[in-house]
Amino acid sequence: MDVQTLEAYNQRARSYARDWIEQDAPDDMYRLLRQYFQPGPTADVGCGAGRDTAWLAANGFVATGFDASEGLIEEARATYPNLTFRRADLPGLDGVERGAYQNVLCETVVMHLEPASIKEAINSLVGLVCAGGTLYISWRVTEGKTIRDDAGRLYSSFDRELVVVPLLEKCDLLFEEDVTSASSRKRVERLVARKRAI
Repeated sequence: MDVQTLEAYNQRARSYARDWIEQDAPDDMYRLLRQYFQPGPTADVGCGAGRDTAWLAANGFVATGFDASEGLIEEARATYPNLTFRRADLPGLDGVERGAYQNVLCETVVMHLEPASIKEAINSLVGLVCAGGTLYISWRVTEGKTIRDDAGRLYSSFDRELVVVPLLEKCDLLFEEDVTSASSRKRVERLVARKRAI
């Protein structure tokens, strides 16, 4: 994980948690999750303050949230004390069991990585999914050049093929869109893929 980005989330965890709770719900994403996710253990990678982990749990999924930021994990545990949140970092996701999840959600996280780390991150995410399971991944599209926001968070500019090529080595693409998010009002790319049975 990019060090400056992680520091920004740790230092401003409470503020970011409040912002995400006050945002409009990402109902467009939730419709996709209802359509493509199947019952079973579900990992929310980059869960932040836990909003989407809580939605998954409320909608019948056995959900665990993972995030690199201790500050955000603390906020998630305080807000949703009955849910499970653990620390884990992309790109490696060390310590997270491989092949254990029917569904993996990774909403607007990979753009916080340097482009050179994205292939490893995709391989790690695919590795969490069991055969026949589903991965949803999205990222904020930064056109033209890599930027940092006022807090220092990294938004990498990269070609979608950095995500798609490693994804398709083990998965079939079920859905793709380039759209303005109903929640953040930012441009995002979304992919839903199903891991092939071996």
